[in-house]
Amino acid sequence: MKFVDEAFIDIAAGDGGNGCVSFRHEKYKEFGGPNGGDGGRGGHVFAVADPNLNTLVDYRYSRRHEAKRGEHGMGSDMFGAAGADITLKMPVGTIISDAETGEVLYELLTPGEVITIAKGGDGGFGNLRFKSAINRAPRQKTPGWPGEKKNLKLELKVLADVGLLGMPNAGKSTFITAVSNARPKIADYPFTTLHPNLGVVRVGPEQSFVVADIPGLIEGASEGAGLGHQFLRHLQRTRLLLHIVDVAPFDEAVDPVAQAKAIVNELKKYDQQLYNKPRWLVLNKLDMVPSEEREARVKDFVKRFKWKGPVFEISALTREGCEPLIHAIFRHVQSEQRTENEPVEVDPRFAGDAAA
Repeated sequence: MKFVDEAFIDIAAGDGGNGCVSFRHEKYKEFGGPNGGDGGRGGHVFAVADPNLNTLVDYRYSRRHEAKRGEHGMGSDMFGAAGADITLKMPVGTIISDAETGEVLYELLTPGEVITIAKGGDGGFGNLRFKSAINRAPRQKTPGWPGEKKNLKLELKVLADVGLLGMPNAGKSTFITAVSNARPKIADYPFTTLHPNLGVVRVGPEQSFVVADIPGLIEGASEGAGLGHQFLRHLQRTRLLLHIVDVAPFDEAVDPVAQAKAIVNELKKYDQQLYNKPRWLVLNKLDMVPSEEREARVKDFVKRFKWKGPVFEISALTREGCEPLIHAIFRHVQSEQRTENEPVEVDPRFAGDAAA
C-alpha cells in the first residue's frame, strides 16, 4: 500500500432540520392549538484513532465528507429525526489542523480515542415552542442552524520511542529487522526504504518499545535533497535517536566521519528541537572490519567526530552487540516514561489555588 502521511479534506456536518408550523385538526376540537414539532439536529463528524491504520492514503482519494442533515419537524407534535453521524478512521498520531490558518485543532494520540471535529447544526423550533397564554395560535417557526464546515489538513507523525538516523545503506533496515518484528525491504542499493517502518522490540514479558526507521538522509536533505527530509517529522515524537553509521563503506574514498557530520548538520537545519533530543552513536557493520583493527577504527572515528555521548559497536547482520544496545534503550525509555509521569510539585502557598 502506498504510504501517505499528509492529506487535505473538506468536512461538513449536517444542517439542522427546519421547525414546522401546524395546528391540530380533529373532529369536535375547533381550537386544537399548535402542534408543529422541532427539526432534528444535523449529523456530527467524528474522528477515531484506529491502531490498525498506518497511513492516510484513504483521504488522498476521498476528500469530501458530509454528514446527513436533520429531518424537518412535522405536525402532530412530531419532531424531526437527527441526521446520521459519520466517523472518520485515522491512524494514531494524526494531527488535524486548519488548512487555511495552519492552527492545530486536534491530535489523535491514544488508540480508540474519539473526538468531534464538526458539530451538526441544531434543529429549528416548531410553532409548538411559541405557544403561550397570550399567543394561543403562533405561526412562528425557525429554520435549522447550519452545521460546521471545515477545510482540514491531516498530518501523520508516527508514535515511536526510538528513531533511527543515518545515511542510505547505513544498515538501519537491517538493524530494525534484527531487533524487532518489522520486515522492511533490504537491498544493496541506496534508498531501499521509501517510507517509515515501525517495529516493536520485545525485551521481556510485557516489556517492549517501538522503533521507527525512516529513509536515509543525505547532505542537503533540509533543502529537499533525497527522501529523508519528507519523513523527519516522524522522529519529532521519539524519546531517543540512534545515529547509525557504516564504519566499513565499500567505497574507500567515502569518509564515515564526514557523512556522520553531514547528518548532524541536516538535523540541526531542519529542527533545533529535534537536534537537541538525546542521541546515541551506533557504529554498524563491524563484522566487515578485521577484529584486530576494530578498536583502533572505533577510537579514530570517535576522536575525529568529537563525540562525547554514548557509543555502541554492533553488527546488525550478525546481531553482535545488539542485545546490550536494546537493553540500554529500554532502560532509557523507562526512565523517560517515569519522568513524564511524575506528579508536578506545587508550592504549598498555592496548593489551594491548584486544587481549585
